[in-house]
Amino acid sequence: MPIIEVNNLTKDYGHGRGIFDVSLSVDKGEVFGFLGPNGAGKTTTIRHLMGFSNPQKGKATINGLLCNKQASRILRDVGYLPGEPALPENLTGTQFIQMMQGLRHIKDKERLSHLLELFQLDVRGKTKRMSLGNKRKLAVVTAFMADPDILILDEPTSGLDPVMQESFIAFMKEEKKRGKTILLSSHIFSEVDAICDTIAIIKEGKIVSSVKADDIRHNQNKVFHITFESAAETGRFQGEPDITVSYTNLEKHIAKVSIHDSDTNRLIRILPKYRVESFKEEKYTLENHFMRFYEKGV
Repeated sequence: MPIIEVNNLTKDYGHGRGIFDVSLSVDKGEVFGFLGPNGAGKTTTIRHLMGFSNPQKGKATINGLLCNKQASRILRDVGYLPGEPALPENLTGTQFIQMMQGLRHIKDKERLSHLLELFQLDVRGKTKRMSLGNKRKLAVVTAFMADPDILILDEPTSGLDPVMQESFIAFMKEEKKRGKTILLSSHIFSEVDAICDTIAIIKEGKIVSSVKADDIRHNQNKVFHITFESAAETGRFQGEPDITVSYTNLEKHIAKVSIHDSDTNRLIRILPKYRVESFKEEKYTLENHFMRFYEKGV
């Protein structure tokens, strides 16, 4: 049984805003990436998982428990990092951590010290005077300090500088090795690609793609860019009977060929028939996959 499960979840705020028939599942020990721009529906889905909203249709469960009815029980096992953490301004970072320790009955001081050192966080000052980056780091520390088995992270590196982003990604890889179940929403391709096992793309409140990260990394469909000596050579190649040319630009002498990996040798055997200036493979990336759904008109 999946640890996190969302079935046909719908929350319609009107004017096309909300989420519509969203379904996803996250197995034990899996890192699930929820990818989309701001406003696509990532946070709305996460708010339902945290029990902050009631769906109009469908349901969300964690460990088989209904999120909107058994949230207090669910939260014992979940570390949650909101997209925009709201911290009490009258407390210091230390006082806020102590408050959260009391609420969650946390006594592991060693893990807290490790997290504070890892994220280079000074918690002595008032939260209202903290920079956005330090507020984010404080939220990260409090989400992880109970060492929960399940982590729900909404835009976790937002506000962190590039060095801290790399530290966070390295930390997440360690948590993954320890068997944590993680749902991570993001709009940063490198972050999702580095950590996630499964990736769902959300657009206008609907999931438009769900794919295994390895299927993107080891994609068998190849795209090659070929530059010819002249427009005439480009046009001649365009009529090649044994190859399907997906794109040509006669003015720039460019042709693009999309083929399966098993046909690559056949393409290479054909090319000596033409005067070629350059031949290179276009690496298929998560960003390429994402843009298939976000290009104009798609």
